[in-house]
Amino acid sequence: MYALLGTTGCTMTLAVVLSACGAVGPMQSADTDSADRGSVTNYSIICVIHGDGDYLYHDTSGTEYRADEEALAEAKRIGEHNPFAEVFIYHQKPRRHVLFLFPLHDGDFSYYLHGKLIAEESYWRDQEGSPWAAETALYRRYRTACLQQPVRVFVYCGHEIPEFAGGGYDASYPDRSFTVHDFATGVQGFIRDDAKFALMVLSTCFGGTPRTIAALGPFSRFIVASPENLHLSYFDFRPLERLDLGLHDGDVAGFAARYARQSFERLTANIQTAVSVGVYDVDRVMEYVNAVHPEYDLMLDSWSNDPQGAMIRLEHCDCGDLPAYLLPEMHEGVEVLYRPARFGRLKEKQMHSGWECWRDRGVRTAEARIAPLYPGGTSEPR
Repeated sequence: MYALLGTTGCTMTLAVVLSACGAVGPMQSADTDSADRGSVTNYSIICVIHGDGDYLYHDTSGTEYRADEEALAEAKRIGEHNPFAEVFIYHQKPRRHVLFLFPLHDGDFSYYLHGKLIAEESYWRDQEGSPWAAETALYRRYRTACLQQPVRVFVYCGHEIPEFAGGGYDASYPDRSFTVHDFATGVQGFIRDDAKFALMVLSTCFGGTPRTIAALGPFSRFIVASPENLHLSYFDFRPLERLDLGLHDGDVAGFAARYARQSFERLTANIQTAVSVGVYDVDRVMEYVNAVHPEYDLMLDSWSNDPQGAMIRLEHCDCGDLPAYLLPEMHEGVEVLYRPARFGRLKEKQMHSGWECWRDRGVRTAEARIAPLYPGGTSEPR
């Protein structure tokens, strides 16, 4: 499998950074020198895999899997199959103890350079300060030195990232809050000294929301995310292997579109629930995001005062089903691939705007109202 599923039915994401610089990093072991010789580091890939939650699932034959472990295996294949890349892999695990007394490390880190495993160590995630402080410290310690600005991409694997009321995201730290804004702070730690990412891939449920894109837009040129639930689904990680072949021409927009298409086709071939994969051109979508962001934020902030009540009353919905969000610029810069579920009340909904919002369960509007917004009446990207 190429994704991560939890009790909420959400998949996980992965982080990728592309760099056009030589591999002359701070870690100069014999293995590093050997890996550096005759090779150029054109790509730098960061994989953050959240596993501190319930990621157990079963396939159609009843076989049991742990989605974060499956994603970890895929990430290691990315490290092994990229001869011109450095790959950072972080596996965030549940907190455990030996004999209920001695704590064990709750993070595992691996570093690949030019297809070879160079470093592997465990670390503590419960550091004070910003989110992912331990992860970003390891990144700065091992990354290669760059003589020019790298081309960068980020992908994360985890449950739906809360837009408000982020308590309990980490099962081991239920009192620790983790929201979209916390996530954005964590991402920023990876790019402190560099330009924004070229591409960010969010393999999570409900990643295509106004608040999520607004929070992450300053850090990435393109974002690939699903505006829908990714129940038992997975983004295909294989395009991230051999980036020297898939992204050799530097066309990040084209790569993002191909990545989305390949993931969409794999999803629709394997599951019966709704499938959506969106590509967001950040510069072009910001006009819409800026137009709806103040009202959307005000709504979310009002619900954050009563998160338990809000989660009972609210449900996700296509922003295109809400008149307040039907603006002319809604589809500018968004390409969305969508197939409705094969069952349930939304099986007749043939199109999606590419943006996901919230609404009160008691005041649902007609989903069919969105149809005239799509030229040609197709769910394919424009």
